[in-house]
Amino acid sequence: MIVGVAQEVKDHETRVGLLPSGAKMLHEAGHRVLVQAGAGAQSSLADHEYQEAGAEIVSGAEAVWSRSDLVVKVKEPQPSEFAFLRPNLILFTYLHLAPLPELTARLVEAKTSAVAYETIREGDHYLPLLTPMSEVAGRMAVQVGAQYLQAPSGGRGILLGGVPGVAPANVAILGGGVVGHQAAKVAVGIGAHVSIIDRDLERLRDLDDIYSSQVVTLASNLYTIREAVRQADLVVGSVLIPGAAAPKLIRRETIASMRKGSVVVDVAIDQGGCCETSRPTTHTDPVYVVDGVIHYCVSNMPAAVPHTSTFALNNATFPYLFELANHGLEGACARSTAIAEGVNTYQGHVTYRAVAESQGRESRELKSLL
Repeated sequence: MIVGVAQEVKDHETRVGLLPSGAKMLHEAGHRVLVQAGAGAQSSLADHEYQEAGAEIVSGAEAVWSRSDLVVKVKEPQPSEFAFLRPNLILFTYLHLAPLPELTARLVEAKTSAVAYETIREGDHYLPLLTPMSEVAGRMAVQVGAQYLQAPSGGRGILLGGVPGVAPANVAILGGGVVGHQAAKVAVGIGAHVSIIDRDLERLRDLDDIYSSQVVTLASNLYTIREAVRQADLVVGSVLIPGAAAPKLIRRETIASMRKGSVVVDVAIDQGGCCETSRPTTHTDPVYVVDGVIHYCVSNMPAAVPHTSTFALNNATFPYLFELANHGLEGACARSTAIAEGVNTYQGHVTYRAVAESQGRESRELKSLL
């Protein structure tokens, strides 16, 4: 199989979908690897490292997309890449299609078979390819929040951990999954007063055991969310329904009731955000203000630390990429139910139900199409 590695074009997306070590394994397995010149540069990976691993360096995105059987990326195709979508192409990347009906339509029209990192699911609902970037984003969320709480950044002038004689900041975390857990770990380490809200009581019990008296765990309902958010200096939105649009748990009127200069970091923005006032932003223009509250809604947060993120991501994605290269999409799906769960579009059909329901589309079961 010819595996192509495209350079990312999303604003400040600095990660790359394949490491030189992965290129070497693919090459040694008999596959051909095409890497767009400079694709790994911002992750501190030079072209010559890929060449030494057996990959070919090609100029321009079109050469990668048009000559590859399988294109591996980090983020969803951007409008400038839509023309490259075609039949008999396997795309392996983060897609987050639920809030992106135009991209879904393009994938369907082009009959491109797209496998989404974020919906590959192993047993017990484990999302192995979402986890590493959720770990990065969760830890970053508190760092970013601390920065924007500072007065020069427009914030209230709050130090998250406080100092002796002055109370620490209040941090409210919506969702106790990977992002929420990692955010809590950093916030507790800094010394903030942390509340974690989740609807899963077993998860709250686990977090209570982990953090003991260092966090307050709260069962999720609209009243609890409203009161916790109103009192918070920093809110981290980390709600996830795999493949589906995030529920809007924070209402506009709740934002209006927060103290001026407070900060919302909506990590759920990839799936549309969990706050009614959230809209996607970029690393170039990361924040905006609604009712005096700073909103940070960058949809590719881990790209701010590309070296760490690229290695963490590839550690998780490569085994699945190797399976796709070795056996093709149909063969890989037959061998792995996890990969089959990752298929969002296949030869002109939406095959992931949550995406279809989010957009009012018809979905087809993948097994009925194979």
